[in-house]
Amino acid sequence: MLSIDERPDRQTVITTYDVTPGTFLDLLERLRDAYETFLRHQPGFLGAGLHVNDAQTRIASYSQWRSREDFQNVLRSPEMRERNREFSALSKSFEPVLYDVLETFASGR
Repeated sequence: MLSIDERPDRQTVITTYDVTPGTFLDLLERLRDAYETFLRHQPGFLGAGLHVNDAQTRIASYSQWRSREDFQNVLRSPEMRERNREFSALSKSFEPVLYDVLETFASGR
């Protein structure tokens, strides 16, 4: 199970995809396939989640990696480069941004 915490030995990547309702399902299907058949098997991959808005015009993926280098190595791979070209063709734009988790807050209940 994916957990969010402030551990310094993690690299968090949040990628947002701006899509149309007409391309939403196609992109979502390709993202699921990327995580299922490729990304989750890569060195340093820890977990991911896909998030969608009600209007089906935005998809966000949240992934965690052991290190920045692990994520960058995957981005440079021929397979991921090809997949990113597909993602680009199905979205108006997409942007992966690397983050360090600064703080987390749990329910007070």
